[in-house]
Amino acid sequence: MPPAIRLKDHQRDKRLIRQRLLAATVFILLLTAVLVARMYFLQVVQYEHHSTLAENNRIHVQSLPPTRGLVYDRNGVVLAENRPSFSLTLTRERAGDWRQVLDTLMEVLELDSEEKDTYIKRIEQGRRPFEPVPVLFELSEAQIARVAVNQYRLPGVEVEAQMVRYYPFGEQFAHTVGYVGRINEDDLKRLDPVEYSGTHHTGRLGVERFYEKQLHGKVGYEEVETNARGRVLRVLNRVEPQSGQDVYLSLDIRLQQAAKKALDGRRGAVVALDPKTGEVLAMVSEPSYDPNPFVTGIGFKAYAELRDSIDQPLYNRVLRGLYPPGSTIKPMVVLAGLDAGVITPESTVFDPGFYQLPNNSHKYRNWNRGGDGWVGLELAVARSNDTYFYDLAHKLGVDRLHEYMTLFGFGRRVALDMFEESAGLMPSREWKRQRYRQAWYPGETLILGIGQGYMQSTPLQLAQATALVASRGKWIRPHLARSVGGEPVTDPEPLPDIQLSNPEYWEYARKAMEAVVHGARGTARKIGQDAPYRIAGKSGTAQVVAIKQGERYNRDKVQERHRDHALFIAYAPAEAPEIAVAVMVENGESGSGVAAPVARAVLDAWLLPPELEGPPELETDDMQADRQEAALAELPESREQHQ
Repeated sequence: MPPAIRLKDHQRDKRLIRQRLLAATVFILLLTAVLVARMYFLQVVQYEHHSTLAENNRIHVQSLPPTRGLVYDRNGVVLAENRPSFSLTLTRERAGDWRQVLDTLMEVLELDSEEKDTYIKRIEQGRRPFEPVPVLFELSEAQIARVAVNQYRLPGVEVEAQMVRYYPFGEQFAHTVGYVGRINEDDLKRLDPVEYSGTHHTGRLGVERFYEKQLHGKVGYEEVETNARGRVLRVLNRVEPQSGQDVYLSLDIRLQQAAKKALDGRRGAVVALDPKTGEVLAMVSEPSYDPNPFVTGIGFKAYAELRDSIDQPLYNRVLRGLYPPGSTIKPMVVLAGLDAGVITPESTVFDPGFYQLPNNSHKYRNWNRGGDGWVGLELAVARSNDTYFYDLAHKLGVDRLHEYMTLFGFGRRVALDMFEESAGLMPSREWKRQRYRQAWYPGETLILGIGQGYMQSTPLQLAQATALVASRGKWIRPHLARSVGGEPVTDPEPLPDIQLSNPEYWEYARKAMEAVVHGARGTARKIGQDAPYRIAGKSGTAQVVAIKQGERYNRDKVQERHRDHALFIAYAPAEAPEIAVAVMVENGESGSGVAAPVARAVLDAWLLPPELEGPPELETDDMQADRQEAALAELPESREQHQ
């Protein structure tokens, strides 16, 4: 029997269709509600946020770097200036595949492929978004023309006019003014990202680094409208940057050049101070180097030549050079002995040519093997008699020597605005125990009394100690800057003056220093013979290599760089000092024969009228003639030699 045919239930189908339509309607209404809610959230609730994002696609804030302050000498001669230069910049966000753009750029400008890594490193250096990164500096007109012709191939690449630091006197002030260099990754970690946005250089050495904050200035900004390709259409708002403050130094360019000329190409250092104010009048470290290539990035080869040079031109001998001061500290040792009461102005010591400690057979030789007989204070300084100072050092002891020499600035930093300065070394019992785990020996005290042994000082410390004698103990820390932004430089933490138990002790030391130059038996009497003013000075030599007991110094058997250093300190006029000078000539051998004439030339340049002194004409780096290294001056018969 065939199955029954089921009749269609129209009512049931109708209800099913209605349910489906209702569900679809509800679903559509829910989706519509969600869409409306989302639109409300985006367009009403987050209106400001998204309108800002949209506006940022059109409007950008660009940093305006400030113009760096200038550096002048005390007479207003510019030592560090800003010169306009065309630089090539690349903005990564606008360049797309910037590595491909860099390859195209190197092809267009025919750049050395070996420098590609340098360019990549510059571009990858982390900076703010949309901030142009300098790739090349000092573009030539031909390079600018090539970039313009190929601009369509170089998205994100632009030629910008920028102010670039320039040092017109080149190497003459490299160790004082210093230089600026490109900001690197380490700099980005310590520098304010807002203040240095748009700035590509920061101070590296010298005045440029110490006064970086004042020289840099305040950054400005401008809001610009751009098109889809990032091209600036118009400026909407602009806040001008504040230029950095100008710095006037106490250096005198004529004195600086006179000191450099006096060294005559020899390795050494000269520093001159005003004992009344602490101003540094001249600071020369030879050999030196041209700081200008460091501004835009010195090449690897050129830097390697400077770094590996046996003469170490990058080394600041004035601030970082550590040398035994030799006999130059004898006036300070005399003051220590007088103040401590172990000697009197009338005390004498018999000199047979050597000194022996009690119950000790070792002979500590005087430089004059024949001896000077009975020696008093003034003659001991004038003749630089070692035996007198061996005896004085033994009476003082290492503890008091350390205490008094520290008062004169040895073993500590003395400068106010020279961050590269070394503290030197003024040894003590505690220092030797920590350094060598050994006790201090009496013989080491004797050697310390003539500025040898462990003691090390910088030429700046010697100049400051000389200035303290000249000013009778008035402590004014040496400083390079005379004024910053028109305001005079002041010491926030002045050091106490040296107070002796009897102020007349200063006069005994000062008179003895005059006898060094103007006395009949003074070691540096040659430079005082025709001097139109009175000079107080002290010569010294510092051993580079030790000499065995009983042996004599023979310069012909010693390599040139192992010969003694020559030192000389002086101030003048002796009765009312206006300048204090310290000179160090590496391997010069004779303080009185080599270093003293250099000091005399510096004193003449400062104290005598130009028509008498004959100062050199101002020479910029481009005007300087090549000079060959001069031979060492002939040694006088009375050359100091400490053993």
